[in-house]
Amino acid sequence: MTHTTTGEPARRASGATVPVLAFAGIVVAVMQTLLVPVIKDLPRLLDTSPSNATWVLTSTLLSGAVATPIMGRLGDLFGKRRMLIASLAVMVVGALVSAVTDALLPMIVGRTLQGFAMGAIPLGIGLMRDMLPRERLGSAMALMSSSIGVGGGLALPAAALVAQHADWHVLFYGAAGLGVLAIALTLLVVPESPLRAKGSFDLPGALGLSAGLVLFLLPITKGSDWGWSSPTTLGLFAAAAVVLLLWGLMELRVAAPLVDLRTTARREVLLTNLASIMVGVSFYVISLVLPQLLQLPSQTGYGLGQSMVVAGLCVAPLGLTMMFTAPVYARLSARYGPRTTLIVGLLVIAVGYAGGLGLMNAAWQTVVTSVLIGAGIGLAYSSLPALIIGAVPASETGAANGLNTLMRSIGTSVSSAVIGMVLANTANDVGGVAVPTMHGFRVSFLIATGAVAIGLALAFFLPRRTPATTTQLRASSEEDANLARAEQALAGEEPTGFRGRVLTADGTPVARAKVTLIDRHGRQAGATLSGADGGYALAVPAAGPYVLAARAPGHGPLAHAATHTGDRPVDLDLSLPGETVPA
Repeated sequence: MTHTTTGEPARRASGATVPVLAFAGIVVAVMQTLLVPVIKDLPRLLDTSPSNATWVLTSTLLSGAVATPIMGRLGDLFGKRRMLIASLAVMVVGALVSAVTDALLPMIVGRTLQGFAMGAIPLGIGLMRDMLPRERLGSAMALMSSSIGVGGGLALPAAALVAQHADWHVLFYGAAGLGVLAIALTLLVVPESPLRAKGSFDLPGALGLSAGLVLFLLPITKGSDWGWSSPTTLGLFAAAAVVLLLWGLMELRVAAPLVDLRTTARREVLLTNLASIMVGVSFYVISLVLPQLLQLPSQTGYGLGQSMVVAGLCVAPLGLTMMFTAPVYARLSARYGPRTTLIVGLLVIAVGYAGGLGLMNAAWQTVVTSVLIGAGIGLAYSSLPALIIGAVPASETGAANGLNTLMRSIGTSVSSAVIGMVLANTANDVGGVAVPTMHGFRVSFLIATGAVAIGLALAFFLPRRTPATTTQLRASSEEDANLARAEQALAGEEPTGFRGRVLTADGTPVARAKVTLIDRHGRQAGATLSGADGGYALAVPAAGPYVLAARAPGHGPLAHAATHTGDRPVDLDLSLPGETVPA
């Protein structure tokens, strides 16, 4: 897939750009845990049944899952900053709708609109990728990626404090106010990225993916209520499989798909997305278990008897630690690469959950567990966008990170369903009230440890990076990344393809000329910059006809058709602005 620029000079990112984007990510992540302190009271507050009240949470999850990849693609096409502001604006409207109602249906509508804001996180990562210098990119993406956990962790104590001392609608007014502030700061501080993907928006693909995700996530979130073996649950899972299969076949035939499945199937992208699901599972377990353990009465023999606010404060270090691991991640990743950092993060999470099995007897012990797991999740979450960006073209950054964020959301959804079922099946019935047991809490921690173990196995199969490839991850623009790839290819470390030199009409080498490889479908198959001697090299994904397009400042563009048999490198010098010159 090719990309272009807007033709307008890009504003330079200021020192405030990263904090503002991270703040926007934290604001939208708040929506995930905003109502956790009042979950048990929702049936009474909305005058409805417990099963209906769960739709207030389920609707946000479903809309967030649908919106994340779609907003990422729209950002690639029409501007990431523009779509970020649109996401925040929809969230503000949704928060205000929820703030003025006590009825179930309007509340669900408002919560659905709030979920659409989840697309802001991959959009923020994409903006950073397009604008920041390489020395700032690692820690900035780490902070933005972690904002999904930071916002969820910090929202717990704040929401508990509000819910305990004020009307619960104040939660939504506060969320709307934060959204307005995030919009204002984004307009004032964050420049628009000049990069645009070519092509049109794949509406059939968006509708197909939305239908498939809803059919898949709905039985996951409602399976405990409907019964996991009920015809409704099994029927929806079967329908999801059919719809997603047909959607995938359709996307493979579209010139500009919503999700490039060929790119997604690359080993690095696929394994990173699968590992993201496991990290999402492990993140949500602690958010579900510790608040309940802390608030259970001490008369149970294992409950810690803390107030709602104290419970929130004990879990808050989860989000704070994630925030403070961003600079640590940048140093580790710069030296060892994001793959190693992901493995270290998963190991820290495993230590946190394994140690947490024996640290459930006092409030301070839950704080220690929160700090350990928060540090591990911060490192793991921070590694994910770097791994994705290193494996996809710049024009697909938004969509690819949107899909990765979706994988994390699927992980939290699976975690919520599985842990909810475990706690319900191990609960004691006390006077008609189901009380979670210590056995259920420990089984939940063991499930999280198992998810981390699977994530570790996936991470170990990720390809190791050479120094040249690590440079690509830290690059601030596609040009810098392509220069690193060109150096690697010229050293003979990539498969056969086209190679040669970019020259002027009189034979003078042209340095840093952009050479783009376009396949027979009109999609970008590779890109690089010429070296100091004018040399370039481009690997081809498969044999067949291609067009090599070359451009450099002060020279006219060049487009030259050539065919590659796949057997050996094709030597081809490109002359700017005139004709090709035989090598």
